[in-house]
Amino acid sequence: MSIRKLLDEKLEEGFLVFTMVLMVILIFSQVISRYIIGSSLSWSEELARYIHIWQVWIGASYAVRKSAHIKVEAFKKIFNEKIQKIIDLFALLAWFGLSLFLAIQGTQMVMKMLERGQTSPAMEIPMWILFSAIPLGGLLMSIRLIQQVIWLFQGPKSSPDVTDSKSA
Repeated sequence: MSIRKLLDEKLEEGFLVFTMVLMVILIFSQVISRYIIGSSLSWSEELARYIHIWQVWIGASYAVRKSAHIKVEAFKKIFNEKIQKIIDLFALLAWFGLSLFLAIQGTQMVMKMLERGQTSPAMEIPMWILFSAIPLGGLLMSIRLIQQVIWLFQGPKSSPDVTDSKSA
């Protein structure tokens, strides 16, 4: 498998699987520490929360890749296939605008956090690292939405993960 294909098909999935395993270990350690040792780990809950935030933003990109976001398609189904593609294109472009906005504004927010030097309470992780999930998630979603526009016009055969709307 080429590096390009690996990054395209497995980047978000690998990150999500790794962080899910890490979160389970952290939360399990917290429970063991609290109930068996009688002492709570102050940093594990905070780290699990920050990992989950990253999972949400990267998971949004993964869902775009898999065409797994919820859509309301009842209105679209009353039109012919050509009009349906135009509606899909409009929706993808609007979504692309939002994800690009998130990437740009998120980057500006990260830069402000970097200037301020704020750190997290328990672990003292620089907050700009934690907030970097927003622009990265927006950027990855933007890339995945461009792929969706291409697949919209090339058809579902160009992507093994995109299901044909007629068969669903």
